[in-house]
Amino acid sequence: MELVRDSWTDEQLDDFRGEMSEFRREVKDEFANVHCEMRGEFRAVRREMKDEFHAIRQEMKGEFAAVREDMKDEFAVVRQDMKALRQEMSQRFDSLQRIMIQFCGLMVAALIGLIATQA
Repeated sequence: MELVRDSWTDEQLDDFRGEMSEFRREVKDEFANVHCEMRGEFRAVRREMKDEFHAIRQEMKGEFAAVREDMKDEFAVVRQDMKALRQEMSQRFDSLQRIMIQFCGLMVAALIGLIATQA
């Protein structure tokens, strides 16, 4: 181990300056290398994420299209069922209306008969 010096000679300071300059260049080069490596890695990650997101979008589009087709078929069946139900209800209301008219006619005839027998 070297002893701490109280004074430095010009030659020692020049050597130290040279060593520090070399160390600075090495650190700068290392940072540049790390920076380039990180930039490359980030590009690779971005590209991979972009590809994955694109694949997921395509898969989702396919799934949503399939769901839409299924729903379209189901809605067509529901529409047909509703149409049949509407027709059946219309027929029942027509029957009810016919029965009510017949009942009213019968009541009028009974009322006329009652009045005729009272006079």
